[in-house]
Amino acid sequence: MLSDAAETDLPVREALPTLLAALTGHGAAVLVAPPGSGKTTLAPLALAGEVTGRVIVAEPRRVAARAAARRMAELTGTPLGGPVGYSVRGDSRTSAATRVEVVTTGLLVQRLQHDPELAGVGAILLDEVHERQLDSDLALAFTADVRAALRPDLRLVAASATAQAERLATALGPDTPVVTASGTPYPIEVRWRPPTGPVDAPYGLRVDPRLLDHVAAVIREALRGADGDLLVFLPGAGEIEGVAGRLAGLRAEVDLLTLHGRQAAGTQDAALRPGPRRRVVLATAVAESSLTVPGVRVVVDAGLARMPRTDLGRGLGSLVTVRASRASAHQRAGRAGREGPGVVYRCWSQAEHERLPEHPDPEIASADLTSFVLQLACWSSAVGASLALLDQPPAPASTVATGTLTAIGALDGDGRVTARGRAIAGVGAHPRLARAMLDHAADLGPYRAAEVVALLGADTPISTDDLAAAWRRLRDGADAAASAAWRTEVRRLTGNVRSTDSADAEPGRASGATRRDGSGRMPDDLPGALVVGLAYPERVARVRGAGSRTYLMAGGTAAELPPGSPLTGVPWLAVAVADRQPGSSSARIRLAAATDEATARQAAAPLLVTGEEIAWSDGDVVARQVTRLGAIVLAERPLDRPDRELVAQALAEGLRREGLRLLRWTPEATALRARLAFLAHALGEPWPAVDDASLLADAGQWLGGALHTARRRDDLQRVDVAAALRTLLPWAQAAQLDQLAPERLEVPSGSRIRIDYADPAAPVLAVKVQEAFGWTQTPRLAGGRVPVVLHLLSPAGRPAAVTGDLVSFWRNGYPQVRAELRGRYPRHPWPEDPTTAEPTRRLQPRNR
Repeated sequence: MLSDAAETDLPVREALPTLLAALTGHGAAVLVAPPGSGKTTLAPLALAGEVTGRVIVAEPRRVAARAAARRMAELTGTPLGGPVGYSVRGDSRTSAATRVEVVTTGLLVQRLQHDPELAGVGAILLDEVHERQLDSDLALAFTADVRAALRPDLRLVAASATAQAERLATALGPDTPVVTASGTPYPIEVRWRPPTGPVDAPYGLRVDPRLLDHVAAVIREALRGADGDLLVFLPGAGEIEGVAGRLAGLRAEVDLLTLHGRQAAGTQDAALRPGPRRRVVLATAVAESSLTVPGVRVVVDAGLARMPRTDLGRGLGSLVTVRASRASAHQRAGRAGREGPGVVYRCWSQAEHERLPEHPDPEIASADLTSFVLQLACWSSAVGASLALLDQPPAPASTVATGTLTAIGALDGDGRVTARGRAIAGVGAHPRLARAMLDHAADLGPYRAAEVVALLGADTPISTDDLAAAWRRLRDGADAAASAAWRTEVRRLTGNVRSTDSADAEPGRASGATRRDGSGRMPDDLPGALVVGLAYPERVARVRGAGSRTYLMAGGTAAELPPGSPLTGVPWLAVAVADRQPGSSSARIRLAAATDEATARQAAAPLLVTGEEIAWSDGDVVARQVTRLGAIVLAERPLDRPDRELVAQALAEGLRREGLRLLRWTPEATALRARLAFLAHALGEPWPAVDDASLLADAGQWLGGALHTARRRDDLQRVDVAAALRTLLPWAQAAQLDQLAPERLEVPSGSRIRIDYADPAAPVLAVKVQEAFGWTQTPRLAGGRVPVVLHLLSPAGRPAAVTGDLVSFWRNGYPQVRAELRGRYPRHPWPEDPTTAEPTRRLQPRNR
């Protein structure tokens, strides 16, 4: 019966004999087939007719897994849960008769961890591997490893519409064949509809409202210009709501439905059933692949996608809006041609399309890798050595993940998984949250702890940033479908926690007694904060002012509640979800639980420290004893006798931050520094460099004594900078300083005139022409290496000439100066031969 269904007339049918032959000969194959060609449904049914044992089909998303199983059951004319079934988190429709089981890639990874040999499984088809989700990458690497080491008889197919086939084939093993199905079910016409006016590029989560206006207008055009239901691709639930609002006037004519990953299963499935009227389905990327939305003949593509990004330095994750890749646009367009000729309206130009990236970035390049690294460690090693990963984890993200897992006891010092790490992995939640459940199951009861973790992983959108309020709504059943799904997840988590050895939880228990009411039960406002704080201790936050929306998290990042938040002004928060958008200095709090200082201290106990701090802060030395919760100062008092060495280090840091202006630069110190700069420029080592960067780098050397006697900023103003600078000179250089770079130079008249070393490449001597008579050579400094630049002045002290070659000046320049000035200054000598004339500072006597 199953193999007969594989004869359904879809393009992939012609490639199935080749695929089966490839598997017979090699055991693994890559199947490349265009969207809508039937690879998700017909290939598994064909496999079921050829192998012994169950065929597992792995889909990246739950909605796709359920839809694929339902479609195969329809093709075979059997009830869902019979020969064809599915298993996703919290929901399973299988039986002993099931031959084809559709699962999520995450569930497949968990099964592989528990039973690497996959007893009773004859074949695995990994669908839509091009999406490059973390679980998809793990499933590919693990199944390839199983075939190579344990189950050479296991048939393995990696399938995609836009796969990089050669890379996939290499991952599956040497000489893995690639089978290509050509053709599409029906032709698709592309209509380019770029906005006619200016539209800002997406930034963070922000999408220009003018683009949503344009998408709504294109939808109206498509309803008039093409037949069939419409499938509209938008980046997220917010944009779906925005476009739905703009189309509210169409509800009398069409049914408006939504489809995204955070909806309850029943709501998602409703969009996958045909309706009595024409439909407009507003969807995110969940509808991009592996789904047939019945009746759809038109696609409207906004051309945007959401991608995860991780701020490794702050430990914050976020989603950002990016342009969709050409591969994604191809997948989306394929949704229009599954049931007949279709049309795709692309809300960008053909020229823009050519500039789009060919493929989307894989999640491994930018996502939080904590769970990923733990799965690798449970399988073989935290670095994934010897596994066929399509891309290696980026070193910075992998290092952060390994550090986190080591801190919670999931990995040992050598990066090997511990028994506690296996228990954490077995919970089936993010390792941080799983650790919190295990450590506080005794305090809260496993069911209550699981309620909080299930809420944080809920697929239903949470309409408030108050975790306790969201928890009460789910518990009270305000949204029946959401509450039912949440309770199913709670039961799953509770069962997983109870199945672990309680001894594994003890090493990570937070210290301190948990406050309870008279009945022995923890007050209802604190359990959420305790679980969140233990999972994310660096996100425990204290308000920055009475009634403020701004908080400081223990990790040092500022965070802000949205306007109108019911949590505004709460003294302490445990922040469950926060993100920091590009260019923002602070994080935006999306979900948090109100708490108190005692619970904050308990949850973030590893960050609680008391000690002496001596540092440069707010423009001066601060010496205090401080109790901190990470970056949050809980208590402080001044130190009466701070350590002098630490004070000196703080003063040196102040100089590095604020510069040498903290010192008092007397004329003597400024002149000495200029002379030293001249010698460093002219002679080099061992004469020390005295530019700002060099002096600041060596402040501990030349200011060492002064820094050890100073205690605060004002004391730096009393430092003898000139004397400190002289300590930079070795004895031999100190003895030569006045010879090589004299402060003053004696001129022929007997005057001792100060040299200006402001330009270390050209020291200047300003002298009146009459006082230089008799000088036959330009004076030189630095042992004769550098000529002085002479500024020859008129009797009034004004520049008459500038020269670095006095001989040339007397011969060529002086006659012109003499002609110009002797009439103006007749009482000053202007001899024809200045080289033999008597230098003078005096006037000639008046003629009587």
